[in-house]
Amino acid sequence: MTQMQRASFPAANAVMVRNPFDGSVVGEVAESDATEIAAAVRRAKVAQWQFRRSTPAQRRAMLNALAAEIAADAENMARIISSEMGKTIREARNETRRAQNTLRLSGDAATFLDGEALHCAIVEGGADRLATITYEPVGVVGAITPFNYPLNLLCHKLGPAIAAGNAVVAKPSPKAPLAAARLRELALKAGWPEDIFQIVHGGAEAALSLVRAPIDLLSFTGGPAAGLALKNASGLVRCLMELGGNDPLFVLPDADLDRAVATAIGHRFEIAGQSCAAVKKLYLHQAIEKEFTERLLAAVGAVEFGDPSRDDTDMGPVIDEAAAGQVEDRINATIAAGARLLHGGTREKTLFAPTVISGVEPGAPLIAEETFGPVIAIRSFSDSAEAIAEVNSGAYGLQAGVFTNDHALIKMFSRDLVVGGVMINEGPDFRAEHVPFGGVKRSGLGREGVRIALREMSEPKVVID
Repeated sequence: MTQMQRASFPAANAVMVRNPFDGSVVGEVAESDATEIAAAVRRAKVAQWQFRRSTPAQRRAMLNALAAEIAADAENMARIISSEMGKTIREARNETRRAQNTLRLSGDAATFLDGEALHCAIVEGGADRLATITYEPVGVVGAITPFNYPLNLLCHKLGPAIAAGNAVVAKPSPKAPLAAARLRELALKAGWPEDIFQIVHGGAEAALSLVRAPIDLLSFTGGPAAGLALKNASGLVRCLMELGGNDPLFVLPDADLDRAVATAIGHRFEIAGQSCAAVKKLYLHQAIEKEFTERLLAAVGAVEFGDPSRDDTDMGPVIDEAAAGQVEDRINATIAAGARLLHGGTREKTLFAPTVISGVEPGAPLIAEETFGPVIAIRSFSDSAEAIAEVNSGAYGLQAGVFTNDHALIKMFSRDLVVGGVMINEGPDFRAEHVPFGGVKRSGLGREGVRIALREMSEPKVVID
């Protein structure tokens, strides 16, 4: 526990943070109670009222300074991420790099939060009136983040919020809170005002306490059940929610099969399949299904899984044994329903072998629900319209990937898939930090991505004279 954490919450209970790979204790944070969380929000309101008149140039300088501190601390931060949530050290280094990009892009976007001027002559008596529309900060943003990207997902909330002139009170997942705590230390080191960015810790009760405090906007990433509970508890507070996905990857007959295989593996086995937009189900056209599956199995067999701290490890563990048990149960239920296990299917505590299952029916657990684990579930299809309809019938709509160079098929999939994003010759887990990211249906409300999040975290004001 850092001195900062001890000073902030001296009477709170300790939350022990364990390495998912070996169970060792890697740190602890102090759990925040409702009184402490409300006090943090009050301090944030005072700080934000002073900060709201800062200039875009000042905000950009703040965000660039924090990005520079992360760069200087990059290896330490990567080790924190890897040890607290089991991400391989290579994946953790990449997340640290992306977090710097997110903050710098947020700083750049702060200088382009443009308003507009509209003449009012369209209405009677408005001939000499001009409406000026500007964007002002919403106030205090409550940011609740999951365990799978403990640094970059927080930066996706923090960067646009600060760029817009807001304060942030963040609650990271109790399973992986250490990177967030370190980020605040780096923000103070970068010269940020002490109360403009604060961290509170805890589980579901802390999350409810935060949304019941007088925040002005809630930005939440997590599951739909938790999201709905928080939305209901927050009253009329504006909510931005990314609630996960059950994302497909379609491979058509003309696809580059080797590239599609590499993408399927990279977008499913990254962080052991614990990504909201990971390839949850693989739709293979019957014309290439046999050849693709053979290439896929050969590549899966080469995936090195084990100790995430090693540079040569491709895939680490899932977050805890409860999560591993859920994945195992879904695999067993899917096989019991008639699917064929082609590779893997075994685990040792939190460490799963990369798994491939074919002949999976639409109602099987691995297809019907979002599964956070390293399992590729294969569906076969011959009619693209029917495959699209099957995906659209599901409850989620985050992103989809399509491998084809057929222009007509690209237009068809892009037009007809009911999702927030369609990636062509790429997997559904592709994301650029400045591009809108989010979904429809149970996948969420609003969008992340630096440029659009900056507007989401701002209030338009109209002045007519």
